[in-house]
Amino acid sequence: MTDAATAVERAAVDDVVGQTAGRHGQVAVGGWTTVVGQRTLLLPALHALQDEIGWISRGGLNYVCERLSVPPADAYGVATFYALLATAEQPERIAHVCDDIACERLGSADLMDALGTREDVHPSPCLGQCDRGPAVLVQVTGGHNVVIIPATASEVQGVLDGGTVDEPTPPPVYPGSSPRLLVRIGSVDPESLEAYRAADGFRALQAAFEMGPEAVVEQITTSRLRGRGGAAFPAGVKWEAVASSDEDTRYVICNADESEPGTFKDRVLLEGDPFAVVEAMTIAGFAVGATRGYVYVREEYPLAQQRLHGALEEARAADLLGDDIAGSGFDFDIDVRRGAGAYICGEETALFNSIEGFRGEPRQKPPFPTEAGLFAKPTLVNNVETLTNVPWILRDGAAAFASVGTEGSTGTKLFSISGDVSKPGVYEVAFGTTLRRLIDMAGGVDGEMGAVLLGGAAGAFVTDDDLDVELTFEGTRDAGLPLGSGSIVVFNTSADFERILARIAHFFADESCGQCVPCRVGTVRQVETLDRLFAAGGNGELETLADLDAVMRDASICGLGQFASTAVQSALRLGLIGIGS
Repeated sequence: MTDAATAVERAAVDDVVGQTAGRHGQVAVGGWTTVVGQRTLLLPALHALQDEIGWISRGGLNYVCERLSVPPADAYGVATFYALLATAEQPERIAHVCDDIACERLGSADLMDALGTREDVHPSPCLGQCDRGPAVLVQVTGGHNVVIIPATASEVQGVLDGGTVDEPTPPPVYPGSSPRLLVRIGSVDPESLEAYRAADGFRALQAAFEMGPEAVVEQITTSRLRGRGGAAFPAGVKWEAVASSDEDTRYVICNADESEPGTFKDRVLLEGDPFAVVEAMTIAGFAVGATRGYVYVREEYPLAQQRLHGALEEARAADLLGDDIAGSGFDFDIDVRRGAGAYICGEETALFNSIEGFRGEPRQKPPFPTEAGLFAKPTLVNNVETLTNVPWILRDGAAAFASVGTEGSTGTKLFSISGDVSKPGVYEVAFGTTLRRLIDMAGGVDGEMGAVLLGGAAGAFVTDDDLDVELTFEGTRDAGLPLGSGSIVVFNTSADFERILARIAHFFADESCGQCVPCRVGTVRQVETLDRLFAAGGNGELETLADLDAVMRDASICGLGQFASTAVQSALRLGLIGIGS
């Protein structure tokens, strides 16, 4: 194998690095030193090679390093960090079959068995399609990646052998009696700016221009909107901190790297209402004084990427992005950045590193992102659901927003419901709805209730005793339960909880970035200890798991390690595997 790039590889990289805007939708942005400004295109350049060639050869990597002035060891470290980038030659089409907790209940093991031992079929962590599994992501060299849902062996084999697949049918959504975030999904064409504007789209941006940045921040603060990604941090506090910074350069980031097993609500918003994300980010940029925004979207969401790029192109053409938006004197534009298969990049500082062209490892805090975030500049980071509340707040007013829900949890909340229920999907309800009511809305449990995983893989199991908890930030906190980002996975009594716990533990061991010892070692030891426990039982293993839980929770740098044992410990306390503590 030669270490020189082929003509095709050079063209793929030049398409990203050598133009202001390439066909991959990347934008080379100025304002930093030359080397830093180049390095931010490292991940897009690696994606270009993966897309066009099917893998990243040594010659291709060398050419990327030459063009971006990045040391080869650094570039190799980044390329090997991500699960969906290959540094060894592989088939032109690769099927990634989700074998995580929700798809496993929907037959992913049988699907893998039916596909046999093909070298172009790999098991995969959650693909964010938990309501319609089993799900398969197919990477297509020289074409567009596709998702097959629900997948059959014949469909997957057909695509791997060169066939095509129809675009998936729209996912089931249940907007409740007074929808806010889901009001347009399923009824308004997500690929039409005209349709979005006819449904009140961009009216909130105009209102923002009329009231001014300070008043916008005040509305967000008065609404008492809190983050919907799991941390529940008051949005107004973040916005005010960035807006009041002395730095001239500031950024807005939409965190769309939704990768928690059992969570898929942000995917529904991205695919079904992408213009709302564009409008919300533009309002945020105007309010905090940023001229550049990034949407960091996971690679496993190809349709979301397509819809976002289309929305951005239409918005630019209509003078709703770019210089002097709608004659307001405000300049703002948005770049879509693709993840590459790394759950840890959902952590905001790991996301910064990924965008900057480094391995997606979390940073120590402080300093906090509002002080020194992306490129060490003040940065506002909100997830998709949080941001899509913003146009509603500005259209109807902060008081109207705060009148829904409870005093400490205002507005509506999206819940991703999957598992052993009759109607899995995304549900929008006012804060304060009980867990039991949500499960009933989803058609109830198929069979006899076993347990519910609340809050995703980093959440906790609950049983009948906790079904009447009110799903609010304060209600779940008082009950000692996680609300997380709103994931609810229901299991009936036929579920194999040993298998489920083993899969959750393996997920965290695989997804640990390895930066800190408590997480890097602790997650692996948790897998090993569970294996021994399930094989032979014994209280000694329970004590070891408890020790691992304490160390990871207290000493890990970020939430991945801190919550990697939460579900396991809750299952043991509840006796879900028949040997509780």
